[in-house]
Amino acid sequence: MIRFLVKKLLYAILILLSVATVVFWLFSFSFPNPEEILVTDRTDKSTLESIKKDLKLDQPVGLQYVSFINDLSVLSAYPTEDIPDINRTKILTIGSVSWVLKFPYLRRSFQTGESTSAILFNAFLSTFVLAIASMIFASILGILFGVISSIKQGSWIDQSLLFISTLGISVPSFFSAIIFSWLFGHVLGKYTGLNVVGSLYEIDAFEGKKLALHNLILPALALGIRPLAIITQLTRNSMLDSLSKDYIRTAKAKGLSKSKVFFKHALKSAINPVITSISGWFASLLAGAFFVEFIFSWNGLGSLTIHALETSDLPVIMGSIVFIASLFVFINVLVDILYSLLDPRISLD
Repeated sequence: MIRFLVKKLLYAILILLSVATVVFWLFSFSFPNPEEILVTDRTDKSTLESIKKDLKLDQPVGLQYVSFINDLSVLSAYPTEDIPDINRTKILTIGSVSWVLKFPYLRRSFQTGESTSAILFNAFLSTFVLAIASMIFASILGILFGVISSIKQGSWIDQSLLFISTLGISVPSFFSAIIFSWLFGHVLGKYTGLNVVGSLYEIDAFEGKKLALHNLILPALALGIRPLAIITQLTRNSMLDSLSKDYIRTAKAKGLSKSKVFFKHALKSAINPVITSISGWFASLLAGAFFVEFIFSWNGLGSLTIHALETSDLPVIMGSIVFIASLFVFINVLVDILYSLLDPRISLD
């Protein structure tokens, strides 16, 4: 286990370093003078120089890259008089340089001056709730439909589920979002009680900020349609493969009930590729269902990143990409560990 985690940690560091490097150089060439985003026609030269110094834009681009990676690193070195105002633990000081232990520092938003980490965390909570709701809906129904389809192989139920799942795979999430928003939020809104747009929290003049879970229903359904269809077909195919194995025939010959054969033996063996699909989709949804969140005005990572692109808020854009990459890496490690718990044939070593 320790050897596996160390190996995965090294891979994760390498992947995230690569992502951060690509992000930095991509936006360095795209926005060669980012300080211009923060100035107006009335900004004098001394103020402009102060802004450039504060953002370390007065340094050569190579040093800017080193500073960017240093901010992202958990263990960082800063001039003692120029340590960022963040939560950190100072380890030691050598000359004029202090080594500190901290969370990755994603700098501050150009537009609000707020910590990028705080902005991303607030948006992530909304996206996390949406992704969880979508995957619960898709996983439960997808596995159920897949098992039913495999049991009823060749029947009209099997053919119907295959047709519906194929249709679900073919329909983009943003198109489902538009249809659901228009049909259930606008046309049938007075019957469903659902809104065309809405986020996890609503602002009430008397009650203040309050939870609005009914706004979660339509975006979760729209976002869950495609993973539902894929999980259905994957579960069906994996179940059919498991049901053809010798140990299943042996279980049937021993007189075990059909439910025990299907769910205890066949499904347990068939679940691994399904978990892979679920984890991959969950990571994708956490990365920000950009168009779905935009259509429903859901205040998550997707809509946050789109707004940051519209306003050229570079720290938020770059921080969002690095944060999303970190989510993918973290979820992949969790899935590998989960494999070994579900299937004794798989060893982390």
